[in-house]
Amino acid sequence: MFEKSDHVRSNKFGIGHVLVVDDQTAVVKFEHGIEQCKIDELVQVDSPQKSLRKETWDIPLEVVTRFQAEAIQSVNDTWGVLSKSRIALLPHQLWVCRRVLEAWPARWLVADDVGLGKTIEAGLILWPLLSRENVNRLLIICPASLVDQWQARLRDMFDIRVALYVSEADTEKSDFWHTHPQVVASMQTLRKDSNNRHDRMLESPPWDLILVDEAHHLNADEQGGPTLGYRFVEKLVQANHVESMVFFTGTPHRGKNYGFLSLLKLLRPDLFDPKQPLHEQLPFLRQVVIRNNKQNVTDLKGNRLFYPPKVTSDTYTYSTDEDRFYDMLTEFIATGKAYASTLSSNDQRTAILVLIAMQKLASSSVAAIRRALKNRHGRIHSTRKELAKLQEQKETLRSYDELESTNDLDELNRLDEQLAEKTLALSLMEDEEPRIAELIEAADAVQTETKIEKILSVLDECYPGRAVLFFTEYKATQSLLMSALMKKYGDKCVGFINGDARADGVVHSDGSTRSITETRDTAAAKFNSGQVQFLVSTEAAGEGIDLQNNSNTLIHVDLPWNPMRLHQRVGRLNRYGQKKQVEVMTLRNPSTVESRIWDKLNEKIDNIMQSLGNVMDEPEDLLELVLGMSSPSMFREVFTEANDVPPGSLSKWFDEKTAKFGGEDVIDTVRDLIGHCSHFDFQAMSDKIPKLDLPALRQFFLAMVKLNNRNYEESDEGVSFKTPERWLNSPAIRTNYKNVIFERTADKSIPSERILGVGHAILDQAVRQARANTSSVAALPGNTLPNPLLVYRVIDKVTSQTSNVRAFVAAVEFESGGFKIHRDWETLLLLNKLLDKRTLRRDEAMPKPKTANELDDMVRRGTDEIEKRMVDFDLPFQVPEVHFLGVLWPADGDEKENLQEQ
Repeated sequence: MFEKSDHVRSNKFGIGHVLVVDDQTAVVKFEHGIEQCKIDELVQVDSPQKSLRKETWDIPLEVVTRFQAEAIQSVNDTWGVLSKSRIALLPHQLWVCRRVLEAWPARWLVADDVGLGKTIEAGLILWPLLSRENVNRLLIICPASLVDQWQARLRDMFDIRVALYVSEADTEKSDFWHTHPQVVASMQTLRKDSNNRHDRMLESPPWDLILVDEAHHLNADEQGGPTLGYRFVEKLVQANHVESMVFFTGTPHRGKNYGFLSLLKLLRPDLFDPKQPLHEQLPFLRQVVIRNNKQNVTDLKGNRLFYPPKVTSDTYTYSTDEDRFYDMLTEFIATGKAYASTLSSNDQRTAILVLIAMQKLASSSVAAIRRALKNRHGRIHSTRKELAKLQEQKETLRSYDELESTNDLDELNRLDEQLAEKTLALSLMEDEEPRIAELIEAADAVQTETKIEKILSVLDECYPGRAVLFFTEYKATQSLLMSALMKKYGDKCVGFINGDARADGVVHSDGSTRSITETRDTAAAKFNSGQVQFLVSTEAAGEGIDLQNNSNTLIHVDLPWNPMRLHQRVGRLNRYGQKKQVEVMTLRNPSTVESRIWDKLNEKIDNIMQSLGNVMDEPEDLLELVLGMSSPSMFREVFTEANDVPPGSLSKWFDEKTAKFGGEDVIDTVRDLIGHCSHFDFQAMSDKIPKLDLPALRQFFLAMVKLNNRNYEESDEGVSFKTPERWLNSPAIRTNYKNVIFERTADKSIPSERILGVGHAILDQAVRQARANTSSVAALPGNTLPNPLLVYRVIDKVTSQTSNVRAFVAAVEFESGGFKIHRDWETLLLLNKLLDKRTLRRDEAMPKPKTANELDDMVRRGTDEIEKRMVDFDLPFQVPEVHFLGVLWPADGDEKENLQEQ
C-alpha cells in the first residue's frame, strides 16, 4: 500500500507523488495536475531523496539524458526555441511565443510591425501546443489572398499541415468540420452564412485555438455596427465554441476607440467595453496586446536588424502632348462635378465616384486612363438605356465602400477601373460622348510617357545592375512599364504580380503585343532567386509576400492617395531577412496639384514624426499606426478637391482639411497604446533568452540512440540510424532514418523529415522515454564534472489554472567558493558538455561515492537558493513549489577508476 508523498509511475500520466490513499485508489499529483488513479495501475518508484541513500547509484548516461530531456521540455514549453522549423529565430519572436504560452487558455492581440515574422511567431506558438496536444482543433482565418500562403508557410517552415477550406467541400453529407480538425480559411468566405455553414460549424466540436490574421478587418462601428467578419467571430465566442484566440494585425487601432475596444472585447469581454472610455481600460492592455516595433528588434547579440529606409525623390516634366491631355482631363472633371451638383443625392454621389476614379487613373499614367476612356466610350451606346444595369452599379458602389474600410487595395483599384469604364446608367455631363472622344484623341497623341522615360534613366544613373521592385496601382500602367523594360533589357528581365495573374497589352522586344500569365508565387520566387532583375507589382503584393531576398530597392511608379499604402509597399522589402538598408525612390511632376498635395502631406508627416520623437525614442514605425488611425476618405477628399482650390488658398485649405491628421489626440492615443502594450525589451530579457538552437539537441538524441543499443553513422550530410524497437509505436515513425540534421535550413531540397526538433515524432519519443526514467543520482569522473550539480524542477502547487508551461528546470552548481544557478537552457548546455568527449556508462549502475554523504544538506541549500531566485525566473505560477530531481556528483580518488569510458 502506498503512503502519502510516495513517488509513483502511471503508464498514462508519468511520474507523480501520492497525496491521498484509500482502499482502491490514490490521488496523485502529476506534472499536469491532480488525478485519481486505481492503485493497481500505479508502480512505486524511488524518490531522488531515497535514491541518494542507495549503496548503488544509477547508470550515469540514464541520469544525464533524463536531466537533458527535462531541460529540453522546460525550455521549449516556455520559449518554443527547440521546436522543429526551418527558420532561424529572433529574440522578439521567442518572447512573443513565451507570452502567449505562459497561461492557457490564451487570448492575445499580437500587433507587431509589418515584416517582423507573424507566421514564424504563429508557428512557434503552435508547435508546443500541437506537440503536447494542448491544441487538437485549430482554425486559421485570414484574407483570401493569404490563405495559400499560410498553408504553404506553416508546411514549409514548421511541417504543420492544415487543410484548405473550400465551400464546395462543406456540405451536409461531407461533414467537413468534424473530419478536418486543423483548417485554414478566408474571412471573406467564412463570414457569409452560405448554405447553413455557420450551423454546421457550431454543431462540430469547439476549437481549441483560432488564429486570425489581419484582425483589424474584425471591425465594429458605433453607428454602422459590426462587419460580417466581426459578427461571425462573435457568434463563435458567444456560443463558447472557441477556447483560445490569437489575433495578428499591424494596425490594431483604426482611428476610432470604439472599433479598437470592440476588437479587444472579442478577446477579453471581461476586461474591455467599447462603450466605456479608453483611458479607463488602458491598464488592461498589457494582459492582451503585444506590440513590437521594427526599430527595436535585435538579433540574439543585441544588434539591430532594421534601419529606417533611405527615401529619395526625383522629378519629371510633362511633354507638350501630356500637358494638353491633362489640361483637357482636368476641365472634363471640373465640368462633370458641376453637372453632378444638379443631380439627386444618389446620382451625384455616383457621378463623383466615377470622376474620382478617372482622376486616380490619370495620376498613374496616360495609358491607364486611356484604356478606361476607350472602354467607356465603346459601351456608351449599347448600355446607356439599359436601366437594369443600375442595380449592378449600386452593388459596385457598395463593394467600393466595404473594400475601402477593409483596405483590400488591389480589389479597390480594380473597382476604380470598373467605375470609370462601366458605370454608364448615368451620364457625367450632357455632351459626354464627344468630350470623351476628344480626350481619347489627345491621349493617343501621347506616344511616350515622360514618367516611364524618367524611370529608365533613374535605373541607369542610380541603380545600375540592381534588382528593383516597382509598385503601381493599375494594370495598364504595369503593362506600360513592363513593355519599356523589355524593350531596353530584354523579354526575360521582368516579372509581374497583380490580382488576375495576367498582364494584357505587353509589348515585347520584337514589337509584338501579347498577354502574359504568371502566378504571384512564381513571380516572387523568380525575383527572389534573381531569375528576373525587375518585378512590377500592383497592390496585390502590398501585403503577405516576401520580396527581400535579392532586392533592397523600390520605385513608386505612382503615388497612391493614402500614405499608408506607401509604407505597406516598403514593407515587402524592409522585413526580416533583408541584409541591406532599403532604398526607396518616389517620382512626381512638381507642376501638378497632386505633387503639391504630397509636398504638404510629407511636411505634415515630418511634423508628426517630430511630435512622436518627443514622447518616444524610436518613432519611425509608429507612423504606420498614426496613418492607420486616419480615415481613407480624408486623403481621398484632399486629392480630389485640391484642383478646385485657388492656388493662393491651397495651404490654408489643406490645413483645415487635415486638421485631425496626426493631431494631439492621435499622438496621445499612440503614446498611450504603446506605453501600455506588452513589448519585448532586449536589455531586460537578454540574460533570460535561451542562447541555443537545434544543435543543442544533438548530444541528447545520439545518447538516447546508444542507450537503446543502436549505433549511428555520421557524415557531412547528417546522422543515420536504425530506429530502436521501443520507439516503433506510431505510424509516424520510420524503421530507419538517413541523414537527419540538427539545424535549421531554408534549403527546400532537404525534406522536413530530416530536420530534428521538438515536434518531430522520433525526437519526441526520445524525450518521452528519457523523462519516464526514474534514474536520478549518478557519479561522473572529476575531470568530466568538476563540481556537484543538483537539478530541480519548479511546478505550480495551484492546479486550477492550466498553463502550457508545466514545469521549469534549474540546476545549482556547488563551487568551492559558493554556488551558481543555471536556468533550464544553461543546464542543457552544461549537460551537453558532459557528453562532448566521452561516452558515459550505459549498462552498469555505479557504487555510491564515499564523498556524497553531505548531499542531504546540499539538497536543502539548493532548494533555498532556487526559491530565492524565483522572481528572476519570471514564471507563470501562482504558488511555485521546488522539487529535487537528482544529482550528478564528481567522484574522486579510487572512485574514478570505476568510471572508465565505455
